[in-house]
Amino acid sequence: MVNTEKTKAAQLSILSNSILIAIKLVVGIMMQSVSVISEAVHSGIDLVAAIIAWFSVRESGKPADDKHRFGHGKIENVAGTIEAVLIFGAAIYIIWEATQKLRTGVVEIESLGWGAAVMAISAIANYLVSRHLLNVAIKTDSVALEADAMHLRTDVYTSVGVLGGLAAIKLTGIAMLDPIIAIVVALMIIKAAWDLTKTAFFHVLDVKLPDDEEALIHEVMTHYTGRFIEYHKLRTRKSGHIRHIDMHLVVPRQITVEAGHILSDEITADIKKCLLHSQILVHIEPCPGSCETCADECRKLGENATSGIT
Repeated sequence: MVNTEKTKAAQLSILSNSILIAIKLVVGIMMQSVSVISEAVHSGIDLVAAIIAWFSVRESGKPADDKHRFGHGKIENVAGTIEAVLIFGAAIYIIWEATQKLRTGVVEIESLGWGAAVMAISAIANYLVSRHLLNVAIKTDSVALEADAMHLRTDVYTSVGVLGGLAAIKLTGIAMLDPIIAIVVALMIIKAAWDLTKTAFFHVLDVKLPDDEEALIHEVMTHYTGRFIEYHKLRTRKSGHIRHIDMHLVVPRQITVEAGHILSDEITADIKKCLLHSQILVHIEPCPGSCETCADECRKLGENATSGIT
C-alpha cells in the first residue's frame, strides 16, 4: 500500500512536468526568451528526475532477497544523487546560454504577457504537486520523492523569479535583464542541487541517523535502566526509508536467556514506536561480575529483569 502511494505520487510528477515542458518550450521559443527557455530546460531535467524517482520507489519496495539481504532501499539514495547531478548539469547549461546572450546581445523579447502567464501557471502547478509529493515523502520516509519535491519547489521559486524579471522588462524595456535573470535562476538551482546532495548522497556512505532520532533511542533506553547494566556500540544508518539500528546490551549474568530475550524484544518494540520502518538488532552480553560491588548490582538487576517475565 505504501509503495503504491509512492508510485502514484511519482507518476503525477511525470505527468505534470511533461505538460509544463511543452508549454514553456512553445512560449519561450515564441518569445525568444532565454529565461523562459531555461525554465523549460529545468522542467526537462525535472521530468528525467521524476522518471528516476518513479523507477526507484517501485524498486525500493521489493522485499529483501538472497543478493540484497538488507533490502533495496538504497536505490532511492542513488536516485536522489543522480537527480542532484542532473540539476547541476542543467544549471551549468543555463549559465552558459545566458552568458552567450550577454556576449552576443539580446534580441527584443515579445509577448511578455504569454511568458508571465506560463510562469504563473508553472509556479501554481509545481507548488501543488510538490506539496503533495512532500506529504507522501514525509508519510513514507521516501528520499526519492523528497528529492523530486525539492526539484519542483525550486521550480516554484525560479518561475516566480522569471515572472518578476519579465515584469521588470515590461516596465523598463531593458531586454538585457532576461539573461541576467536566467543566471540568477541557475544559481538558485545549484543551491537546491547541493541541498539534495546532502540529503541523498551522504546516506549512501552510511552516515548515522540525525541527532534527534538517536536521542529518541537514548530516551527509550532510560526507561529500562533498572533492568540492564549498560549499553554500548550503538550504530545507526539508513537505507532508503529503512532505519538500521544495532547495539550491545550488557545484562546481569544471572538472568536467563529467556529474560534477556524478552528485555530485548521490549526495547526493540519501544524504539520502533518512536522510529518507524526500523530494523533493530540487540546483542546481549553478560556482565563479567568480577568484583563484589558488581556482583551485588548484578544480583539486584537480575531480580528486576527476571521479574519482567510474565
